[in-house]
Amino acid sequence: MINRARWRWSANTATRFGLPAALLALSIVFALWWRWGLILTLPLLAIALWDFFQRKHTLRRNYPLLARVRWIMEDLRPFARAYVVEGDLDGRPFNHDERALVYARSKGELDSHPFGTELDVYSDEYQWLAHSIVPNEAAPTEWRVDVGGPQCAKPYSAALLNISAMSFGSLSANAIMALNKGAAAGGFYHDTGEGGLSRYHRTHGGDLVWEIGSGYFGCRDDDGRFDQARFADTAQIDQVKMVEIKLSQGAKPGHGGVLPGSKVSAEIAAARGVPQGKDCISPAAHSTFSTPVGLLEWAAKLRDLSGGKPVGIKLCVGRPHEVFAIMKAMRETGIRLDYIVVDGGEGGTGAAPVEMSNRVGMPLREGLILVRNALVGCGLKGDIRLAAAGKVHSGAGIAMNFGLGADWCNAARAFMFALGCVQSMRCHEDTCPTGITTQDATRQRGLVVPDKAERVARFQRQTLHGLRELVVAMGLENPWQITAAHINERLDSARAAPIDEIYGFLKEGALLDDPASTQYASVWDRAQAGSFAAAN
Repeated sequence: MINRARWRWSANTATRFGLPAALLALSIVFALWWRWGLILTLPLLAIALWDFFQRKHTLRRNYPLLARVRWIMEDLRPFARAYVVEGDLDGRPFNHDERALVYARSKGELDSHPFGTELDVYSDEYQWLAHSIVPNEAAPTEWRVDVGGPQCAKPYSAALLNISAMSFGSLSANAIMALNKGAAAGGFYHDTGEGGLSRYHRTHGGDLVWEIGSGYFGCRDDDGRFDQARFADTAQIDQVKMVEIKLSQGAKPGHGGVLPGSKVSAEIAAARGVPQGKDCISPAAHSTFSTPVGLLEWAAKLRDLSGGKPVGIKLCVGRPHEVFAIMKAMRETGIRLDYIVVDGGEGGTGAAPVEMSNRVGMPLREGLILVRNALVGCGLKGDIRLAAAGKVHSGAGIAMNFGLGADWCNAARAFMFALGCVQSMRCHEDTCPTGITTQDATRQRGLVVPDKAERVARFQRQTLHGLRELVVAMGLENPWQITAAHINERLDSARAAPIDEIYGFLKEGALLDDPASTQYASVWDRAQAGSFAAAN
């Protein structure tokens, strides 16, 4: 601040010497700006000098200070692209319209779309469902599916849309609690992911599916091997409704992982049953089995240890003969899985090598059809339920998966959008701006559990309402009546056909009665119950 006495003296002096008051004011302003100019420019000058003499980055060395604008723009690029540059249908992995639909339904806002579709209905990406002249308005308002075959003592009644696998550690504590509270309110299940069953999964009592991956987190001994006693203690908790053996996931199939010791906090260590502060390794393959028969025997053991709860597998389809090998093993041993979850190659994850996420793993449609055909062709579909996961976010997507053989669907990223995710693509950097995929307590603070839990439950409810509207429009009684013949797809701008005329759908027992007549003849011959390797 300017000293008042000095100001009066300066004014008197100016008057005495006849200096214009305006000139005096300008000189004072200049003096103040000169000081602020130094405060602002000296740090920038220091940065520029540092850039000029450093040897690590060429651009910064050749263009001091200015080159840093590039890094700033790189950081801002996802946000500028999402909010300024992209059209409604351009974004990936989810475009603006897809995200907006989830946001609207989770908030209870109007989710209608004006002025007709923005999709190019003559594009080869376009699909549509066949409606009926006679809609069935008397269709039930809600459906559930019973999961658990004849060897299961405690079958579970599952909703048709549930929360797919996302681990604590990948997601924040607040995100886990909001998802589970939403699941409890909406009557659907919450898959724990392979990172173990944490105390946050149990806080609000929502139904859980406990996923067991190759790291056996939450049921491992000190050497990382499967521990039966630890598994039984957790699996018999009433909140755990089913057990899921993770063979692979869509975003990075056949790939293990390492959580660096620096990120293994006390809470994450407790949930996973690993030492705090040490690298947490998730191998690429399971150590409890190495053959299809071994997989089934272990699944049967898990069912017994859990007290008779449903046990299934989750996989992204890779080599088709391995799927048929599991089918042959079930036929030969008599051991049945209770369910299979097919994860598509378009599925998401917190982080994956780009080669894995872009070029490995069968997309959901092809994977779902193949597993459906394997179950139906071997006469097993009546005992074993089939679920679909991979970019599910709408009632139309659920309906199309049912038409390809699914009995229910799981979603992960759609529920993240319901929590407030803005697709900032910062999941792997611990800098998620919405507090969903970060362990930073200050960022998590913005995620208010009760509010977001309501949004999770509302999104699930509204999406299933959208599914029912489609079932009614198609003149059906339930979504299991949707078949591939109801789904139409463009081959090009001039031709379209029902899905069952594009892909082959096997009839019951076809692989047992006459495998040579099917499109899987050579694959079926190479599959063997005693090994995942292809027979010569």
